[in-house]
Amino acid sequence: MPGTIERIKAPVLDEMEEFQKKFHLAMKSSVPLLNNITAYIVKRKGKQMRPLFVFLSAKVCGGITDSTYTAASLIELLHTATLVHDDVVDDSNERRGFFSLNALWKNKIAVLVGDYLLSRGLLLSVDNNEHKLLGIVSNAVREMSEGELLQIEKARRLDIEEKIYYDIIRQKTASLLASCCACGASSAKADEETVTRMKGFGELCGMAFQVKDDLFDYGTGEDIGKPTGIDIKERKMTLPLIYALGKASWTEKRKIINIVKNHNEDKKKVREVIRFVSESGGIAYATEKMNAFKEQALELLLSFPSSPARDSLELLVRYTTERKR
Repeated sequence: MPGTIERIKAPVLDEMEEFQKKFHLAMKSSVPLLNNITAYIVKRKGKQMRPLFVFLSAKVCGGITDSTYTAASLIELLHTATLVHDDVVDDSNERRGFFSLNALWKNKIAVLVGDYLLSRGLLLSVDNNEHKLLGIVSNAVREMSEGELLQIEKARRLDIEEKIYYDIIRQKTASLLASCCACGASSAKADEETVTRMKGFGELCGMAFQVKDDLFDYGTGEDIGKPTGIDIKERKMTLPLIYALGKASWTEKRKIINIVKNHNEDKKKVREVIRFVSESGGIAYATEKMNAFKEQALELLLSFPSSPARDSLELLVRYTTERKR
């Protein structure tokens, strides 16, 4: 979807550029090593989707204020801290084509940098008396941690039902986008009802986004490429697999679970699971659910006044479900 991100950013382009400067300043330290690392973090930042949700939500709900910049920086600082810690926990050497911090500077430094970013976020909100924003984002970080732990607990037995799966992705993924939208609305001095509505919109976007991510594992769509099977290798129970197992016979279910548990490094067997999911209608079912979340998000968005920023949020919802990677 060439040019889509540029069109989405158009109503808040100046503010997003100003945010980049403020965010860089928010990470400054008197320790040269830390400044080298934070400069590397800024350099590897991708499409800046989270700040984009914050600024567009603020514009839809009344207008961008100084508080909006604090909100976007707070979310990026706390979220980046969780990513740095995740890479250490997962022993990941790469993130989005860049070396991870732990690959370049080892685990001890990476954990300390994560702690530093977390503290900068806390201080940024306290120094600016943004306790409400801090409450919204801290709640999201708590939910993200709980979602990860719930997923780990369930992965041991691979007994995730569809309802539990939704609980996990609501906490792990959707809570962060929900907090972006809630912070944007709150920073624009919107009333509680508006903040809650915008938070609901963000949550639905997050749900659709995660189901789309699940589908990438199965290589759905001509231009997405070959199935990756990464979730299967990591023993993650995603929606296509949960649905397929629910339709399977006891013998078939036992066989597939055994592959996911004990043979997830065997490429041939992983392809067997992918084929089983596809033939069982798991991909079609997950696509249907993703589109349902997308339509609910768009319907909720229509309850806000028409504006270029609202149009951009609509484009952003469609982008998250139609992206190729």
